[in-house]
Amino acid sequence: MQAATDHLSATLSALADPTRRAILARLADGAATVNELAEPFDISLPAVSRHLKVLASAGLISRGREAQWRPCQLEAGPLKDLDGWLAQYRRFWEGSFDKMDAYLASLTKGNPDGPKN
Repeated sequence: MQAATDHLSATLSALADPTRRAILARLADGAATVNELAEPFDISLPAVSRHLKVLASAGLISRGREAQWRPCQLEAGPLKDLDGWLAQYRRFWEGSFDKMDAYLASLTKGNPDGPKN
């Protein structure tokens, strides 16, 4: 369980930064070079490279090699693991919403205008 938690911690840590989330969103559309990934940001190429290093360390991206280019691509495995971890909490919230819906329905039963204050 510890290894899974450490992997999850690396994923969550990498996703904590909005720039890294934006980079992943861009990579969801397909592979891109560092220059292409840096284009929408007002930060230096070395700063983008540091973000990419964090994403790569978390297993969220991989870097290929095509001639002199090193395109980055999304690796969705850690996101799938994160989704699996979140699923238990999703069931909790959905159950809570179902209970709230049933409660609201009981309040409005027989009163089409909703509950009275």
